[in-house]
Amino acid sequence: MKRQLKILLLLLPFLAVTGLVLVSVWTVLAQSLGYIPAFGLTEPTLDYYIQVFANEDFLGAVLVSLRIALWSAVLAAVLGVLVCAALIRCRKTEGGLLYAVRIPILVPHAVVAVFVVQIFSQTGLIARAGYALGLLEDYSQFPQLLYTPSYLGAILAYLWKEIPFVAYFVLAFMSAISATLGEAAENLGASPVRSFFEVTLPLSIPVISKAFLIIFIFAFGGYELPLLLGSTLPKALSVQTYFSYTSPDLLQRPLAMAMNGVMLLLSVGMALAYSLVVNRLSRRIGGAR
Repeated sequence: MKRQLKILLLLLPFLAVTGLVLVSVWTVLAQSLGYIPAFGLTEPTLDYYIQVFANEDFLGAVLVSLRIALWSAVLAAVLGVLVCAALIRCRKTEGGLLYAVRIPILVPHAVVAVFVVQIFSQTGLIARAGYALGLLEDYSQFPQLLYTPSYLGAILAYLWKEIPFVAYFVLAFMSAISATLGEAAENLGASPVRSFFEVTLPLSIPVISKAFLIIFIFAFGGYELPLLLGSTLPKALSVQTYFSYTSPDLLQRPLAMAMNGVMLLLSVGMALAYSLVVNRLSRRIGGAR
């Protein structure tokens, strides 16, 4: 009995968070259908979803968020795996260097945005260094990386945080593979590079794919960095939703919730599709081995 009570107490925080998430999802879906009794809206309808999909600005916002998420996740996964491989090769899988890798993960996104502005803006550290070295005649010659429709500034900020995340997330699993099967392949005559690309990396794909998915979904729904480092138009989906939600016209609230509903459904759909593809790829790799 005491053991069961202890397990229940340990599960309480998880159950509380799960319950809060489910209530929030239900609220979003209900209000997206126009059911907000406090505003006098009591008849569920799909009209708000129809309006959302007919809005060109909304469709453009979806494409912007997908582009930010895809570039951030792909580059973070590739570069993070390379950092992880370097740590394993140098046998730095614990200690001070690993703690240094973890530091960017702990920094809030708003603070990262300030760092990016200070480093990559036309009056930032890189531009000033170029001017001091005579590489630039004027600060305006430094390329505009921030506040552009490409959202490069937001992508750079995500990379600053997510490359260390991928490296730390994958490190334990990849180091275990490298220390066993990787070393066995090298003992049989494979070069370190061949051992990595033909043994360690393929077997680490399930873990890498999980890190990729976490970054993709997070960046797709991320709000701070697209708002602080992106352009005025086109807006990212999360920013577009926020402005609709905070509109003085309270009857815009169901439209904002419909956007949130679409964001939620897209995230779940992409996660399911990605999981199916990765599972199939993992089975194929396992069968090939």
